[in-house]
Amino acid sequence: MTMRLELAESPAVVAGLLASARAPLERVADEVRRRGTRFVMIAARGTSDHAATYAQYVLGARNGLPVGLATPSLSSLYRNGPRVGDALVIGMSQSGRSPDIVAVLEDARRQGALTLALTNDPGSPLADVADVVVALEAGPELAVAATKTYVAELAVVALLSEALRGGAPDPALTRLPGALAGMLDLEARIVGLAGRLAPAPACVVLARGFQYATAREWALKLKEVAGVFADPYSAADFEHGPISLMEPGLPLLAVVSSGPTLPGLVALLGRLAADGADLLVVSDATEARALAGGSLALPGGLPEWLAPIVAILPCQLFAYHLAVARGRDPEAPRNLRKVTLTR
Repeated sequence: MTMRLELAESPAVVAGLLASARAPLERVADEVRRRGTRFVMIAARGTSDHAATYAQYVLGARNGLPVGLATPSLSSLYRNGPRVGDALVIGMSQSGRSPDIVAVLEDARRQGALTLALTNDPGSPLADVADVVVALEAGPELAVAATKTYVAELAVVALLSEALRGGAPDPALTRLPGALAGMLDLEARIVGLAGRLAPAPACVVLARGFQYATAREWALKLKEVAGVFADPYSAADFEHGPISLMEPGLPLLAVVSSGPTLPGLVALLGRLAADGADLLVVSDATEARALAGGSLALPGGLPEWLAPIVAILPCQLFAYHLAVARGRDPEAPRNLRKVTLTR
């Protein structure tokens, strides 16, 4: 039950960050403006890498910043990292202990870059090499699968975007804790949907835009916790080849938000449903949910850029209950440890 209890802490974690993370992020924003920083590089692995994908969309769409994902082995193994002295370099790691992520920030700081660490351990090696540290304030996370710390990373990215924009914060941020809490009320329905998917050895997970990060993280949880071979795609990339994998009965999970990506996703899902795909849709849009044999409703009215912070919670719950339905122990994923130290 550890994973289940920890993911239920997400509403309180985000509520705390709305207060605690603003001051250090304002310092980062002030320094970005002083330096005239024009691009961002993010070093991360695993779940944190998906939070970095969210940052690519948020900081790109809302702040006009090109955001690249680091290749950590260039710094940790090849000792020849890229020139990033004029960038904001962010290290994301729940534990703050992975040597390759630490090496990226060390290299960047030697070059004179502004460095920011997002970690649940403000006393970690990653925090030690950063100019500014934002503690995720999630409390101990004992389950192997990261849940509340991922939601915390997304919330900090959203708050960083607001700090960089300046002015009054988006009032929708204050709705996040309540919206997350509302997702827990879907659990009985999630149990039923997970039972339907339990016999399937594989599935495809689709999204686009801001929710692409959600598709990637949902697929990871399905793999590591439930033992399902889940392949995530941007819907646009999916149409450029992998769509040929689809056959009647193959489960297709989709996360869909109202916004510019909605019409294209509805059209694609309609075609796939007509071809016999077994659709499960997580969405605030009734037209997307209507296409599916099973669906989960996201809260309406949240801006598209904030929707991934809420959408991942029912997906995490689904992975947990799918593991249970498949007779697996969600607390003991095969071959995994809580902290993975890659170099």
